[in-house]
Amino acid sequence: MACDYDGEARAIIHALKYDGRRSLARPLGALLARAGRAVLADADAVIPVPLHPWKRLRRGFNQAADLAATLGLPVRALLWRVRWTPAQAGLSPAARRRNVRGAFAIPPWVGAAARRQHLEGRVLVLVDDVMTTAATLDACARVLRQAGAREVRALTLARALPRPRRPDRAA
Repeated sequence: MACDYDGEARAIIHALKYDGRRSLARPLGALLARAGRAVLADADAVIPVPLHPWKRLRRGFNQAADLAATLGLPVRALLWRVRWTPAQAGLSPAARRRNVRGAFAIPPWVGAAARRQHLEGRVLVLVDDVMTTAATLDACARVLRQAGAREVRALTLARALPRPRRPDRAA
């Protein structure tokens, strides 16, 4: 993780993600590469966390893929988001895990030869823009490990800090 997801960092990530300011991917990727030097060391490839195809089409790009492309390792599209999920923002940790359970798979067009060459026995690094509870990263890592990856690491640009819960006001 390169920074906390608040203040100016949050505004810049929002500009990349929601305002389509894709030119920010290169400097943010450089920051990510510096912060994740140890995570990237000896890895075989980076895997961007995929968007659902409709979200990708509507947005026009995947910010995780843009960040992954700056990290100096091969980028492999070895994950596919097989079902639409509501946004994770505002969900509890348990709801986030339920939300992404079964949402990812190895794409059907990745055949046995590609699995052997790019996945089995490999050290892979999942790349995403923001991590809150790691539910999405965990769901993706499970799929990659079940498909034969030796090790799956995660690298995110920012970590969303948990918001303090207000105590219940029960009488």
